[in-house]
Amino acid sequence: MSITRGKLAKKTGCNLETIRYYEKTGLMPEPARSAAGYRQYNETHERRLRFIMRGRELGFGIDNLKSLLNLVDRKVVSCNEVSKLAKQHLETVHQKIQDLRRIEEALSATVLSCSGEDVPECPVIDALFFGVINA
Repeated sequence: MSITRGKLAKKTGCNLETIRYYEKTGLMPEPARSAAGYRQYNETHERRLRFIMRGRELGFGIDNLKSLLNLVDRKVVSCNEVSKLAKQHLETVHQKIQDLRRIEEALSATVLSCSGEDVPECPVIDALFFGVINA
């Protein structure tokens, strides 16, 4: 199988520019080129792109994905190493959830203090200007 970047984008649902970005960052390997200079992607590129997309859906950053793909590329996948990376990422996700809950509480309290009336005083604006949101 040999397809163009546009066809790879359609087949995977990934934006064309995103594929280009992944190549630039080193997540995607440079594809072979046709005699006319067109990039030629194959099943390996498609599998790798799907791996990257799934990883991004789970919130893995570029560096984490590079680490995971490095293990795959070296053919030394160690469940222990992968588990460490996944656990670190999970801890980051937990922290983000805690931060979002704290933000939600502060914002909810601020919004509730707003009368919704057509008056010049607004607790939401005041909170943003004067930093009285306890986030």
